Amino acid sequence: MTEVVGVRDDQRIQRDVLAELAWDARLQPNEIGVTVDQGVVTLTGFVDGAARGWAATRCAQRVRGVRAVADEMEVRLPGTPGRTDAEVANAATRALEWDSFVPAERLDVTVANGWLMLRGEVEFGWQRRAAEGEVRRLDGVRGITNLIEVRPAAPPAGERLRRDVQRALLRTLGGERVTVEVDGDTLVLAGVVRSWWERDQVERVAWSAPGVRVVHDQLLVGG
Repeated sequence: MTEVVGVRDDQRIQRDVLAELAWDARLQPNEIGVTVDQGVVTLTGFVDGAARGWAATRCAQRVRGVRAVADEMEVRLPGTPGRTDAEVANAATRALEWDSFVPAERLDVTVANGWLMLRGEVEFGWQRRAAEGEVRRLDGVRGITNLIEVRPAAPPAGERLRRDVQRALLRTLGGERVTVEVDGDTLVLAGVVRSWWERDQVERVAWSAPGVRVVHDQLLVGG
């Protein structure tokens, strides 16, 4: 789990998270409860889809001093008749097919009671993330289980891979706060980043590297 360096007052963090939720036009913040304990934010309440739950979690992660976010929100779809599971599955399949960077023909989508499950294989980790991002925004989705496996076409290049990822991070972050180690087909990330946004950028770079099947994130987020 990614932790945070530095401590901010829990009440200040709570106020800032509530303000960030109110600032995001995608959300109705009066429906979301926020508690904070030693920098760990817990979100409760009800949202009308997985997309808004994800958006609320991202809001909390943007606040300085947040160590981790526990999503305890419940998805309740609107009371009026919505999409059936078959309609959600068809919409998800079309969304994947429209993304030219996602190998939709190698993926399988199933939906049960609004919960969407992705299975299949991709060559790169960023394709796995992209597939989930495409279906997360769909109406009628209560939640997502991503079981897509990353199976690179060739093994990683060891020390060369480490240097290439380190250079890519230097271009992205403009510093050397993150270290990279290669263990077979696994990348291990360590060091300190200034925000959850930077953490996401580091993971994006790591998952874009050829031959990588697993990324272990040991990063600290600076408060």
